[in-house]
Amino acid sequence: MHFLLIYETVPEYVARRVAFRAEHLAHAQAAVKRGELLLGGAAGEPVDSAVLLFSAASPDIPQAFAESDPYVVNGLVTSWHVKPWHTVVGPTASNPASVD
Repeated sequence: MHFLLIYETVPEYVARRVAFRAEHLAHAQAAVKRGELLLGGAAGEPVDSAVLLFSAASPDIPQAFAESDPYVVNGLVTSWHVKPWHTVVGPTASNPASVD
């Protein structure tokens, strides 16, 4: 199953994340190596949020990621939530739709 972890970020997030970026990226790379995190990055212009795509059996995986993410722990994320994403199209869709 796919899950989206959606972060709302503080003003001036891009400048303020510098102090925690290496630690955050190491945290993310560890999740990638475990096969949990597929994609992630900042969103908006200017940046006001971030979206991370997880492949996991339950929302517990992205929730645990957020709870220990240096950006969350250090207050760069004002709020976050996990949403199930019922993917139906694409080579890695969780629930591939067939066209009759």
